[in-house]
This record gives sequence, structure tokens and C-alpha cells, in this order.
Amino acid sequence: MKLLTAALLSGLLLLSVAAYSKENGEKIATFAGGCFWCVEKAFEDVPGVREAVSGYAGGSKVDPSYEQVASGRTSHTEAVQVYYDPSVVNYTGLLQAFWRMMDPTDLEGQFVDRGQQYRPAIFYHNQEQRDIAEQEREKLREQNLYDEPVVVPIEPFTTFYRAEDYHQDYYRKSSVRYWVYTRNSGRFQFTEKVWGDNYDIDFRKFKDEPAMSDTSQPQAGLDFSDYQKPSDETLREQLTAMQFSVSQRGKTERAFNNEYWDEERAGIYVDIVSGEPLFSSADKFESGTGWPSFTQPIDDDYVVTKTDRSWFMTRTEVKSRHADSHLGHVFEDGPEPTGLRYCMNSAAMRFIPLENMAAEGYSQYIPLVQD
Repeated sequence: MKLLTAALLSGLLLLSVAAYSKENGEKIATFAGGCFWCVEKAFEDVPGVREAVSGYAGGSKVDPSYEQVASGRTSHTEAVQVYYDPSVVNYTGLLQAFWRMMDPTDLEGQFVDRGQQYRPAIFYHNQEQRDIAEQEREKLREQNLYDEPVVVPIEPFTTFYRAEDYHQDYYRKSSVRYWVYTRNSGRFQFTEKVWGDNYDIDFRKFKDEPAMSDTSQPQAGLDFSDYQKPSDETLREQLTAMQFSVSQRGKTERAFNNEYWDEERAGIYVDIVSGEPLFSSADKFESGTGWPSFTQPIDDDYVVTKTDRSWFMTRTEVKSRHADSHLGHVFEDGPEPTGLRYCMNSAAMRFIPLENMAAEGYSQYIPLVQD
């Protein structure tokens, strides 16, 4: 029992490809650093970056408009999705560029733009990006460049919505207005003062060897043989309060008021902590419960069950194998072909759209998602 007909699914996929065109060998990174006009321009100046797309990330509202995000009521932030060639510039190089275009000490906005819609963030797409971002943030702290502590959040990527066309390449379309705005914002003055003689970057030092960008090689994000779960202290910093209480404390989010209960796009659902592949959109069905429901896991190696006797009843709890995250419960009232209903919590998972799966290291599961 599928959520979408084949025809509708094909149409949505074509729209996705048109909106987010990724070329062979490219990877994707997502950053928020205040006004996306400025961040987009700064990333498109980096060698190896083919395109930076302005949009909205970090919130739960589906396909928001600029007016809605600008109001500060959507929980989204202005962000930029970067398409880059890792053989020219790697993720570390992108972070070095990111530090030089924003203020990592200000969580209330950036420069003249105030409010949560302008808060900074690094949205990691896989375990490798998270590890690198945490290492580079710690190195930045050790440099003592700022008067205030470096507090830029590192958060799991969830969704990204492309901003309206008039926002894309704004620095080219309205160059005079762009330069007047950005100079008056204080952004350039701040970053140039902080970095001084180290403002310019030799990007030749920040690129992967060809083998690292070969998509036929195993992806670091899927190698869990040596995986070590972060401490509760670390997880509290990385996860939202709801994500932590659900995945680490076994709580249940509210029905019909969670991120993925009505998600209809093609893609894969992975563990919010480790990135372990859990469920495919091809096995998702409308259960009427208000929680995302699936007939089966996408890979039995990453999903385990155990008896749960809490709340004066006996149920079968579902957890991720390596991160040991509480995902939900499985019941025997599902549709064919399994007769099972894996009733999951959105807060314990991250959704990766089909068009982003290869870049994030989940290529082997694409045929199962397209089934």
C-alpha cells in the first residue's frame, strides 16, 4: 500500500531534479549564516562550488514562503545548500570559508538581521560531516579569535526548501542593492577584522584525493563497525529536546503533530543519531494513526526489536542497532505483504529525499526506494 501513485511520484521526482540538479561526483552541504544573499555569494566564490541555492531549513513548516519565514514564526532559518566537487574543495574547506562569512558567536541572528530566521547553523548530512564540523568548530574555539564563545550549532539536516526565484543569485540580479545592503550590514567589516591577514584561504590544502570522491567506494557514513554512540551531554547539544526525549528516553511524540506522518516524497529514513538506514518511502503507508508507519525495515541489519512492558502492557519496541535509539513499536495489524505496522516517531529519524541519497552515501538503497 503506497502513498503515491507511480505517475504522481514520477512527477514529483522530476520537479525535485529540476529544483536541485546535482552533477556526478558532487556532494551537498547545508549552512545557515544569516542573510542567504550574502552566504550564497560567498560560497559561489569558493573554487569547486558549482552552485549555492538559497532556501529555508531547520523548521517543520512545509514549503514556506519568504514572508512566512521572515515573520519568524516558522522555526525555519535562511540557509544555503552548496553543491561542490570534493576533489577541488572538501567539506573542511567549506567550513573554513563559512567561518569567514559569518559570526559563529551570535545565536540571535547575524549582524543587522535579528531573529531565529537569521540564526547560524551547520546542518550535517551524514556522520562524516558531523565529525568534521565538530572537529573544526573545536579548532576555531582554540584560536580565540572572538570576544565571545563560539556557539554555532551543529544539527542534523532534515529538510530544505528552495527560496523563491528572485532570491537566487540576488547579488547578480540586483548587484547595487546587494552591495549597499551587505556593506551596511557590517558583515564584511566584522569578518575582515577577525581574520586579518588570514582572511584569504589556500583552498589547494582542502581537497580530497580522487579515491575519496569515487562513488564506488564505501561511504564513511555507512560504516558502523567502529561506531561509538555519543554521550548524553553531546546528544543534548546535537538534538532538539523532542528528538532527545524520544530517541534517548523512549518518549512518544504527538500523533498528527510530527514531521513525517504525512511525508509523501520518495526517500529514506535514517536514525537521527547515527544515520543508520531504517525505512524506505516505498514501504510507507497511511495507517490513520498520525505517526509514520511502514510495513518493514529497509535493512534488517540496522533495526532490532525487544519486549517492552512499560505502561502496564506488553509491546514490541523497535530500536536502531548501533545507536540504540528508541524508534517506536511494531504491531501485527499492518497491510500486505508483511502484515506488520512499524509505528515510528518522526523525532527519532531523519528523512533524506531520493535526489540526495547518493550524495549522502545511501546509493545502495536507491533501488529499494524506487521500487
